[in-house]
Amino acid sequence: MELKEIKIIIKRLYREHVKKYLNKIFLALFLSIVVAISTSGTAWLLDPAIKKIFIEKDQTLAWVIPIFIIITFSAKGISLYFARITVIKVGQRIGAELQKKIANKILAADIKTLDNRHSGKYISNIFYDAGAVINLVSTGVLNLMKDSFSLVALVGLMFYQNWKLALFAILMMPLAAFFAKSLGKRIGKVQGEASIKTGELVVLLTEIFKGAKMIRIFQKEEEETVKVDQIISKVTEKNIKISSILIRATPVMETLTGFMIAGFIFFSGKLINSGELELNNFFSFLTAMMLAYQPIRSLATINMTIFQGATAAKRIFLILDEPIETKDDFKFHDLKLNQCSIKFNNVNFHYSNTKEKAVKNINLEIKGGTVAAFVGHSGAGKSTIISLLPRFYEPQSGKIYIDNQDIHKVSLRSLRKSLSMVSQDIILFDDTVKANIAYANSKASDEEIVEACNFAAANEFIKKLPEGYNTIIGENGVKLSGGQKQRLSIARAILKKSPIILLDEATSSLDADSEEVVQNAISNLIKNKTTLVIAHRLSTIHNADQIFVLKNGTIIDSGSHDYLIEKSNEYKSLYQKQLKQV
Repeated sequence: MELKEIKIIIKRLYREHVKKYLNKIFLALFLSIVVAISTSGTAWLLDPAIKKIFIEKDQTLAWVIPIFIIITFSAKGISLYFARITVIKVGQRIGAELQKKIANKILAADIKTLDNRHSGKYISNIFYDAGAVINLVSTGVLNLMKDSFSLVALVGLMFYQNWKLALFAILMMPLAAFFAKSLGKRIGKVQGEASIKTGELVVLLTEIFKGAKMIRIFQKEEEETVKVDQIISKVTEKNIKISSILIRATPVMETLTGFMIAGFIFFSGKLINSGELELNNFFSFLTAMMLAYQPIRSLATINMTIFQGATAAKRIFLILDEPIETKDDFKFHDLKLNQCSIKFNNVNFHYSNTKEKAVKNINLEIKGGTVAAFVGHSGAGKSTIISLLPRFYEPQSGKIYIDNQDIHKVSLRSLRKSLSMVSQDIILFDDTVKANIAYANSKASDEEIVEACNFAAANEFIKKLPEGYNTIIGENGVKLSGGQKQRLSIARAILKKSPIILLDEATSSLDADSEEVVQNAISNLIKNKTTLVIAHRLSTIHNADQIFVLKNGTIIDSGSHDYLIEKSNEYKSLYQKQLKQV
């Protein structure tokens, strides 16, 4: 990352997040000045301590000077503690703000944006990248203030004690800074690589958790273990490299310090012998010089913290700056429902990863309160049509209407409020049965929840669970059967009481007995409601008011089941194939 880009990111971070905490930063700044004064004060006190106590044997000052030394150390410790606490709080709050922004962005983002990025990378952004920014704000800012002031105070003391020795020390200090800075650059680069590998590890572990059963049934445990080992080994290599670079600084700095002290003692000996420097000044100067090396090393390597934090902030800002195509526009009026009729007018759509249209020139009308089914081979465009209605995706051309209102010119909130969806991909949360159903309406009473479950044929099995409606069902309902999960999904849709229902192959993965129970529950759900159904089994849509036959993204036939059996070769072929399978 170039210096110009780092400056832009740091300025944005300051403008959007740090600026509001300036009062706390100034408090930490004041405390850093106290730390700097007390640090240099400790070195200065050695001057009168040696002269008055050890040389002149002043008994009064033998009590006074140690007390002042205790005061300076105490002042330094207390000030440093409160300075650190202050910037840590600021850093953590800024980190929390960024984490909340990422979470809110994920919740508001277009489905296509989420489709194009692995969830594990978002997790890495929330934890690893936000952590790097926290480190920049807390550790980086404090070190910059504290060590800068300490260095200025200590160098000032060195000049006060002897300007000739001070010039000698200052000439040597840039060498130490140069070595430390070069190491800092290398660490910054390696840490950036380590963060990428850590992100890859999070992605892989997420996949392993999701695919636990699939890994076992295909006996891929060893293969996945090798993948994990390889990535962890790469992360380990990067971390070892970071540590080795840090350790590499030790012999360089120690050797450099040895040369400096040797030269310093030689030069000091000359000055003491010539009467230009007294022994008490020498020890005070030596202490100040030794204390100055810690802030020099810290300031020289602070570019590492800045680089790491700026790189992490850049990744976060890339997420936050991703444009949202589908969002609520409050200037639009709410959807006004009457018959709940639906109309598609010349709708065309293709996914972002391909130019081939998923649906082409879709024209259809569905009367309010009727059931419309969509059939066709896999990839024909059925699920795409269903996904366009709640605006999960936006068509490239054409219009979609509900009760003659363009869905792109009504509020998104009111549009989605009118829709309920039951899909083959059931989403349940690691919470109680009651909480999962009440997700549709958090204000629903217990009686309303039980009523919804009765309609969904779910109440009977729920009562048999260990804690009934308060049973924790596990991640995505892992403790329930497929039919039970689907009935909870239907109960949730019933509780929402939406006038338009979207069913995306809701019974495709169920056995015959479960399908019959779920089909009865669905009948209760869709009664007197406008319903769009994607059916894998054509036997479940015999009674649909209208059936649309899709092929390669185009509607090629439509009508009732009896009409299509007689007139549509495609529908007849699909139906006969399923009869043979039965």
